Amino acid sequence: MGITRNGSIVRSIDIVYPGDEIVIRTEDTSLLEPNHDLKAAVIFENENLVVFDKPPGMPVHPSVRHQGDTLGNLFAAMYPDTTFRPVNRLDRNTSGLCIIAKNAHAANVLQGECKKVYYAAVHGLVDESGTIDAPIARRTESIILRCIRDDGQPSVTHYRRIAANSRYSLAEIELETGRTHQIRVHFSHIGHPLAGDDLYGGLRDDIHRQALHCGRLTFTEPLSGLPVTVKSPIPDEIRALFPGEAVCHSSR
Repeated sequence: MGITRNGSIVRSIDIVYPGDEIVIRTEDTSLLEPNHDLKAAVIFENENLVVFDKPPGMPVHPSVRHQGDTLGNLFAAMYPDTTFRPVNRLDRNTSGLCIIAKNAHAANVLQGECKKVYYAAVHGLVDESGTIDAPIARRTESIILRCIRDDGQPSVTHYRRIAANSRYSLAEIELETGRTHQIRVHFSHIGHPLAGDDLYGGLRDDIHRQALHCGRLTFTEPLSGLPVTVKSPIPDEIRALFPGEAVCHSSR
């Protein structure tokens, strides 16, 4: 990293004066292997960040089982000299909006400042609205599975039913906390697991992945300070669970 004042190199402890032009240059050193065959729609982009509409089946981060098929590998192909800095993370089979910061400053400003709205098709008829307040912990025998347990981390989920039929309800969801698998665990806990989520009790009769989609993001643009809202339509495979109904985002 380098800092200049009016074109001359300075230290972080040096005095600056009104009217000085201060430039901080950072070097990205943690780059992923690019994969030019991957695709995900870009919903919003500027010099500080990019918002992808991540398809189901694509992990966000590389892992032992996923070394070249992730959103990170797509990002590396599109921005070969930029470190991958995801601001919000989605499970592999959860679709929807995912913000990637293009620099460390944007990543720091955006962290914890993004308001997310999810849409989930769950089994059965849920209440018109409700709050699920139940602590979530990792199951002792698993590194993946989560459960409700008294000694878990505080976890709060708010929801509102926006569509329903004889088999499923479509819930619009906002989170107070962001625990791993929070929506999936909470709705399973109240007896309404997500359709397709066989990890937490859902059935795959009508959909072959958890019916969960991040459909709206609101955040403050790091440089301008202006609010930005982006949306992604509810995917066809989730809409298909509600035939004959006009399933769309809430107007709120």
